[in-house]
Amino acid sequence: MIRVAITGNIGCGKSYICAAFEKHGIPVFHSDDEAKRLYLLPEIRQKITERFGNESYLPDGNINRVFMAETLFSDGDALAFVEGLLYPALDKVFNEWIEKQSTPYVLYESAIIFEKKMEDKFDKIIVVTASEDVRIKRVMLRDKCSEQEVRNRIRLQLSQEEKERKADFVIMHDGDDDFDEKVAEIDLALRKLPV
Repeated sequence: MIRVAITGNIGCGKSYICAAFEKHGIPVFHSDDEAKRLYLLPEIRQKITERFGNESYLPDGNINRVFMAETLFSDGDALAFVEGLLYPALDKVFNEWIEKQSTPYVLYESAIIFEKKMEDKFDKIIVVTASEDVRIKRVMLRDKCSEQEVRNRIRLQLSQEEKERKADFVIMHDGDDDFDEKVAEIDLALRKLPV
């Protein structure tokens, strides 16, 4: 089965594009959602609690996203530790998920394909892009945060231009553009690839 990564910087609108592919019958593996579930696995929860303390999880059992974000983004060793727990588990879940699919290709949605040097795991890569102004407005609205907070997050990601250069396909999604035609074109091209 052909493995296709779909990526793009924060606020580019990957979710909308993924939904458009799903309308074509293509399953999408949402890596962020899966990673959130992995935090709840007893063996991962235990290791995180041992390393970072009980504050890592909220009283309701969910991960303390604020505490963990502050911890991970200020400490490279902490981030490496958590990624060392999550990424092998995520690969395992993805491979098990693929076994259940019957389409010519599947999509793996993640913002950090290039940042984490994961591109070799995929046959093709789609990059979703949007102008910086549009992306900043989207994230401010979605996450209820300031422009500066969004810009700080953008700085942690590879530039859009670099991602576009590395992509097999690029979809512009500024909001007023019609991306359905581009999605249909890419879907057709991917279906024609030899399995």
